[in-house]
Amino acid sequence: MSMFDEKYRSRFERLSTTNVSDAMDALGYKGATHGIRPMIERWRKILGPAVTMRMTAAGVTPQKTHLGMTAIAAAKKGDVIVIDNGGRLDTSCWGGILANSAKMKGVSGTVIDGCCRDLDDCIDADYTVYARGTVVCTARGRVIEENTNQMIQFGGVQVRPGDIVMGDSSGIVIVPQEAIEEILTKAEQLYQKEEDMIAEIKAGADILEVDAKYNYNKMLSK
Repeated sequence: MSMFDEKYRSRFERLSTTNVSDAMDALGYKGATHGIRPMIERWRKILGPAVTMRMTAAGVTPQKTHLGMTAIAAAKKGDVIVIDNGGRLDTSCWGGILANSAKMKGVSGTVIDGCCRDLDDCIDADYTVYARGTVVCTARGRVIEENTNQMIQFGGVQVRPGDIVMGDSSGIVIVPQEAIEEILTKAEQLYQKEEDMIAEIKAGADILEVDAKYNYNKMLSK
């Protein structure tokens, strides 16, 4: 069992990406992305340390291996493969063979600042993919893998190998590995406040009184 699984996974799994995003806002960290969603509704949550992969345009310099293979080989069970394809919508950088290979390795899923293809194959493999969309075009002759496990950008957020990737129906948030405990503790506080508010509202309390009691408008104050 990894240190992340042992110390943090179960705590993160109770939370939503919005809890974590709010905690990061309160503490001054940038981690919220936008526009990258699960490709089917039933793929609800993804969570794990990042294995990063950056794409670049195909050209004279050849690629030694098919894109994604090095990232899958480097990944451990529970990791998330994070692909920076610059938000491109005209070409794929992930498909069915990669999804099946990652599934066999125990990878939690793949998140893409760009598009995937072979979505039916990913669904059949029950392998979770978050992306900006799907496209039929192959990556061949269009993009190559520039590097693996280096710092990248993903939806405007810095991501390094080992940073924590969390995704649900709202989107993706990236947690810097140095601040996991600080961010997680704050997110748990915000989660509990919201749960308490919802419980009181469901019990019939006046919403304005609940808002005033919990000072919800200033919930991000330290």
